[in-house]
Amino acid sequence: MEKAITKVGSILISKKAKQELSTITDELSSISSTIEGKAKWVYNKLKGKTQKPLPDLLRDFNLPAGLFPQNITCYEFDEPRSKLIVYMSSPCEVCFKDSSIVRYANRVKATLSKGKLAHIEGMKTKVLVWVKVTSINVESYTSDKVWFIAGVKKCRPKHAYQILRDAVKVDEF
Repeated sequence: MEKAITKVGSILISKKAKQELSTITDELSSISSTIEGKAKWVYNKLKGKTQKPLPDLLRDFNLPAGLFPQNITCYEFDEPRSKLIVYMSSPCEVCFKDSSIVRYANRVKATLSKGKLAHIEGMKTKVLVWVKVTSINVESYTSDKVWFIAGVKKCRPKHAYQILRDAVKVDEF
């Protein structure tokens, strides 16, 4: 009996250790990606490459300026490949004017084109449960609707996402 209890105890300790290591690995990975993003931003700044604010970039692509929180760390936009990466200091969430909630990982990746943010990684919205947002669309310049594709296509008012909002830090994405 004592051997069985010892065996079960060591298995439980082993599982707990694996969970802790996984958590530490995830934290180090997010810290590393944030540092990498900041380093690229500083490098471009030193080379004299100026970067417009993210809200202006989103407006240029006919997307609401407030899709991302006001307190982002930095962002990268690879124009030839249309790749956008937005860095935050920690996972966070924003409650918008229409009472919708969007949660962001430390790093959000997407493909940016006119009226569309596609292939999104690192963004969720609450629709009864948290669901990954895969795409955000605005159909035309005159449209007053934003379409969030998160398993289902959800229409939301564009004006709710025009104002930049501060994000609230959350423990996990």
